[in-house]
Amino acid sequence: MAKRGSIRAIRRIAVSVPVTEGAGVKLRRAFGFRQVPELDPFLLLDDFRGDDPEDYVRGFPWHPHRGIETVTYMLDGTVEHGDSLGNSGIIGPGDVQWMTAGSGIIHQEMPTGDKKGRMGGFQLWVNLPAASKMMDPRYRDVASSTIPKVALPDGGIAAVIAGEAAGAQGPMRDLVVRATYLDVTLPPGAAFEHPVRRGDNAFAYVIGGEGYFDEERNPLAWQVEKNRWWDLEPQALLAGHTLVIFGDGDGVRIEAGNEGVRFLLASGKPMGEPVAWYGPIVMNTREELRLAFEEFERGDFIKHTP
Repeated sequence: MAKRGSIRAIRRIAVSVPVTEGAGVKLRRAFGFRQVPELDPFLLLDDFRGDDPEDYVRGFPWHPHRGIETVTYMLDGTVEHGDSLGNSGIIGPGDVQWMTAGSGIIHQEMPTGDKKGRMGGFQLWVNLPAASKMMDPRYRDVASSTIPKVALPDGGIAAVIAGEAAGAQGPMRDLVVRATYLDVTLPPGAAFEHPVRRGDNAFAYVIGGEGYFDEERNPLAWQVEKNRWWDLEPQALLAGHTLVIFGDGDGVRIEAGNEGVRFLLASGKPMGEPVAWYGPIVMNTREELRLAFEEFERGDFIKHTP
């Protein structure tokens, strides 16, 4: 681990906000268009957990993507996916689908709850650099059994989806953009320290429980839904649905509160390129966006055949 003086402080926190996407799926958005380029290379994080089928059963019917990667990580229930290239599959609890849209995919994602009606997980969008925007699309369905679950010194567990943690390497090793993606669970009072390369952007998203994400324990916070700043109480615990954006440094340190804490932790190398974004397509210029939607309308959006 890096020297203690280089632990990252919180730069900003935000509370995820309710939105409706697809054909009527109710979810919470941790960050999106408004945060570009603050979290470069990451574009969006959606939390789609729920226990009422009416909130998710209509799913995400056929829609296009170009210029990005979508990373779907399931906690409960299943999502069945299919695309215009003939790919199809189902991912369930603990599974990951890492889809590189590249030059273009038209696909659908249809969720189903478990026996108790629960369905949920997260979808993270990762930008592609200009040189890879028009690469051939690809899917990688990653079974939960192939994702290392590493025991941490204080009794916690880290599921390593991409990158490295506690000596374990995640199964996603041929990424276009260098990135780390972890699911960390800590028991009450436990701490987790993790190195992050200087210059990389890093964030955490609290899934449940509560914890301290800043050694000063008094971060300045941004309240998205009311569009204003406010100061948290000293030694503030951050709870579920909270996004933590870290400043620069050599690593992060998170300490669980009395309930323990579970969170996603991601970091990545920023690409520093212009972003032109509308709906499900992210390019570098408005002209590229215009062309993508024109191609979609006239039926020649797909550039790659199996």
